[in-house]
Amino acid sequence: MAQILILLTDFVINLVSSLGYFGIFLAMTIESASIPLPSEIIMGIAGYLVYKGEMNLLLAAFVGAIGNITGSTIMYFLGSMGGRPVIKKYGKYIHFSEEKFEKVDTWFAKWGDKIVFISQLLPVVRTFVSLPAGILKTNFPKFILYTFTGAFIWCFALAWFSSLLGPEWE
Repeated sequence: MAQILILLTDFVINLVSSLGYFGIFLAMTIESASIPLPSEIIMGIAGYLVYKGEMNLLLAAFVGAIGNITGSTIMYFLGSMGGRPVIKKYGKYIHFSEEKFEKVDTWFAKWGDKIVFISQLLPVVRTFVSLPAGILKTNFPKFILYTFTGAFIWCFALAWFSSLLGPEWE
């Protein structure tokens, strides 16, 4: 497991260091499309580059949130087009079982569309909320607004905190 984390970290460092803001966009799109690439690493690297003066904090957070919307929209539309059969057939590939979907379905019933915003502030959950949001036909403009707002706060917080840790990078 540690070796995988090291490989992912090296991949993200190279992607963001060589492609800059576009690297953040690509990595956050991948992460929010339910492919395991931790946003904590992506925005952590961005924060370090903010510390070094190579990136702007607000722009890094904005680009991260736009990447998040892109990947989340892909998952939303997959869910809206495929419905529950998508979970039954492909959920195992992204560690999203029918039982987990039932739990998310309960959250949506209790909190409504706002669960999209709340989920964007929670590790792991944020990556997978878009598929059930699409399946449950969440209002798309609200989905975009809640996804962007939550993702921007998440990306900003991670990059800002990481920029404060800059001198301790090693």
